[in-house]
Parts: sequence; C-alpha cells; structure tokens
Amino acid sequence: MIVVTGGLGFIGSNIVHALNADGYDDIVVVDDFTDGTKFINIADTSIADYLDKDEFLDRLRRGDSFGGNVEAILHQGACSSTTEWNGRLVMENNFSYSREILHYCLQRKIPLIYASSAAVYGNGAAFVEERQNEAPLNVYGYSKTLFDQYVRRFLPSHQTQIVGLRYFNVYGPREQHKGSMASVAFHLRDQLVAEGVVKLFEGCDGYGNGEQRRDFVYVADVVNVIVWLMKHPGVSGIFNVGTGRSQSFNDVAQAVLHAHGHGELRYIPFPEHLKGRYQSFTEADLTRLRAAGYEGDFHTVESGVDLYMHWLQGASNTP
Repeated sequence: MIVVTGGLGFIGSNIVHALNADGYDDIVVVDDFTDGTKFINIADTSIADYLDKDEFLDRLRRGDSFGGNVEAILHQGACSSTTEWNGRLVMENNFSYSREILHYCLQRKIPLIYASSAAVYGNGAAFVEERQNEAPLNVYGYSKTLFDQYVRRFLPSHQTQIVGLRYFNVYGPREQHKGSMASVAFHLRDQLVAEGVVKLFEGCDGYGNGEQRRDFVYVADVVNVIVWLMKHPGVSGIFNVGTGRSQSFNDVAQAVLHAHGHGELRYIPFPEHLKGRYQSFTEADLTRLRAAGYEGDFHTVESGVDLYMHWLQGASNTP
C-alpha cells in the first residue's frame, strides 16, 4: 500500500497516474475535498481508498495500520499559497501535519518522500541545499524551511528512507484547480484563449520586461524523480528538483504562443504587493540529486510547454 497525501492535487494526482502506469493500484489518497472539482484529477485512476486529511491525521495519532502494509508515504499535501499570511493556518498544514507523518514513518520504518519547495531560498543567489542559503520571503516558504530543518535532526540516525524534495516552478497537467497559484504557462494559455494576448510583468530587480528567470520544471519530470526514489530506498536527504537551468518568463510566453500559432505578448506593471517578495531568479543546483544516482533528463521550457499545451487542448475537448 502506498499513501499519497494531496492525492487530488497537482503533483499528487500526477503521482497516482504514474503509479497506476507502473502497476500500482493499492493506493490510499488523502486530501481535503472541500473543492469538489478536484475529483477530475483522479477520476480515471484506480485507487484502494480515499481518506479526508483530518481522518488521516487522527488515524496516524492512534497508530492505525490502515489495513495493510504501508510501503511508503508520499506526502504532497500542503497549503501552497505563497500569498497566505495566516501563519497559524499555514503552520498547521505544512509543519505540524508533516511532523506527525514523519514520526509515524520513523516509528514504523516506513519510507517518507515529502514535498519541500524552492521558496526556502527566497531572493538568494545560491540554490544549494544548505542551511545558510535559506531565506524565505513568505510564511509558506518559512513553513517549508522549518520542516526541512526539523527533518535534518533525524537524517544522521534514521533507519528508513526520508527524502525532502525542493520543487522549483512546476507546471503541467492537472493544476487547473490551483487558481492564482497555477503556473504561468497555465495562466498565459487562459489569457490567450480569452483575449488573444498573453501578459507578463514588466521588469524588476534589474531584469528587463519578462526577463525574470525561473527554473521551470515539467510535472512528469518531477514524478519521475519520485518514482525513482521509491525504487532506491537507500537514498535519503533533501534534494532540489528542477531542470538545473533557468529560463525567462518570455521563453514561457513564446512557447505558449508558438504552440497555438497566434497571439500577442504584452507587459503589465509589476504589482506593488509583490515588490520585495518575489523571486526574480531561481535555478536548481542538481549536484546532490545527480550524486545520489538520478540520471533522468528534464524537459526544456520549449518542449515541456508544448506537451502541456497539447494536453490542455485534449482536456478541453473531453466532454
């Protein structure tokens, strides 16, 4: 049995699809189903059970076995909004909840692969998995930073796999429920369909219009890392997951326009509320992930966005 928290969400649902494709269907999906539209993300998958996240937490605290041998917990559930300033809400969901799962796994020697975030690096220039490089700009980033620090206390003496994955800017299928937190590729495509134009922020932090750079990583590549880690239980630690190369927002916009064969790019004023709280540059250092043995390739923006645009076109044509 494999437990996937956040299994109705973006990365979680893609994990469920990948596990099915790999022959796994004894999967327990855990999530908050308040947004019922998320059902579409796993409607075409095979799973063994669904648990509300609060029920799952109660059963963790009781030491429940969940009716079988838990092979791994893939913890993807979180409050992922970088603009949420209710610290109590964010810490309950991202730190306290994760801590409960960690101790459950440590006590029972169950492998744990959990979602961290590149938000831990803030506006830093060094994207290496070291404490001195962590300077989050918001409560979300802080919650992820704090849990990574907590996990580090157990890594030297752990007796089972513990992996934290610092996702960079992930985009791809099944993110439509994320609203404002969906990827720039998703939003640009919506703008293009609705208005015939795509819009990017004007320059900031010394970057020209649309030239801010991020490490944009296709969700299938992220899932490939997770599946590889499940098959290599001797690998533990905190790892960046990105492509290892930054590309500009202009690159994303041009890839969206190219996939559709029409449209115009416009620049809009940089929002006041994001000044000083915006990552204008990210680029994953993959040294540790490669040293751990992962040799998989990562899509460029051009190839990944093209795949995504075609997937979205197919999804929009589905009754």
